[in-house]
Amino acid sequence: MESSASINQRIARISAHLNPPTNSQMEGNCVLRRGNCRAKGGSPGFKVAILGAAGGIGQPLVMLMKMNPLVSVLHLYDVVNTPGVTSDISHMDTGAVVRGFLGKEQLEDALTGMDLVIIPAGVPRKPGMTRDDLFNINAGIVKTLCEGISKCCPKAIVNLISNPVNSTVPIAAEVFKKAGIYDPRRLLGVTMLDVVRANTFVAEVLGLDPREVDVPVVGGHAGVTILPLLSQVKPPCSFTTKETEYLTSRIQNGGTEVVEAKAGAGSATLSMAYAAVKFADACLRGLRGDAGVVECAFVSSQVTELPFFATRVRLGRSGVEEIYPLGPLNEYERAGLEKAKKELAESIEKGISFARK
Repeated sequence: MESSASINQRIARISAHLNPPTNSQMEGNCVLRRGNCRAKGGSPGFKVAILGAAGGIGQPLVMLMKMNPLVSVLHLYDVVNTPGVTSDISHMDTGAVVRGFLGKEQLEDALTGMDLVIIPAGVPRKPGMTRDDLFNINAGIVKTLCEGISKCCPKAIVNLISNPVNSTVPIAAEVFKKAGIYDPRRLLGVTMLDVVRANTFVAEVLGLDPREVDVPVVGGHAGVTILPLLSQVKPPCSFTTKETEYLTSRIQNGGTEVVEAKAGAGSATLSMAYAAVKFADACLRGLRGDAGVVECAFVSSQVTELPFFATRVRLGRSGVEEIYPLGPLNEYERAGLEKAKKELAESIEKGISFARK
């Protein structure tokens, strides 16, 4: 029969797993350390942290990442409500071990030893609000979180979702440069939602299953900077001028479509979480060493004269291992590219200027 001391220790271990102690608690006479709180049966795989785990994107993102067999440890960080989300998600009978971290004082604990960090943190868009309206709040949040990454997991792959991505990725790059740990291969702005929307909307027009459609989307992640290359759709097809204009506009304004449909109740959270998990899975497969993992992402680039640009990239053990050129563009896409670059240049400079203040 199991001794009372053994039972109490197991209960304490489970409690510590769900509610990690703060640094001050750990300095006392705590029986259990976080390193000893790993549940039995944890799967082999990668350690992933989600920063902003209790938010509108964060919660469905956490749930979907908990289901990913490539994840062994899942750290959930936010400034509010993390204990509840952690408790809820931890009841799912999948292999990943879940731990929650609450508040800035636990940020470093949340990040230590991570292989992949996903950042959906920040405020969502509301009706009438542009991505630039989000800048002042979200820019500061991203800067703080990236400072933590610099200190605690400088080799991690970083998937940045927080809007405006066209500015927050340059902010993150500047923070990493200042810390002396910048590796452009490991910083990726997540533009996968633009690709997901493009595949869906094109499939609707063509009468196909979206899973059979592949639309490269380049440029950036806001308005006219989102440039779907409809001339390069797979399977190969052609569109009328009217169809091209309709599809391009809908893909560029997909976020606004959702914000207006929710009428003040939020932005694109569920589809964004799906897209983020799809991209995170690609990054994890790259880390595992899978061949031929290619997705679109907003990265440090020499494809154009701009320092950052979204194009197809091949993912591997070091993050971005190859950046593909744009390929042949038609006249409509060339005109769109010039519009995209003009706005994108301003957004990139805005992020760099903020980080250097």
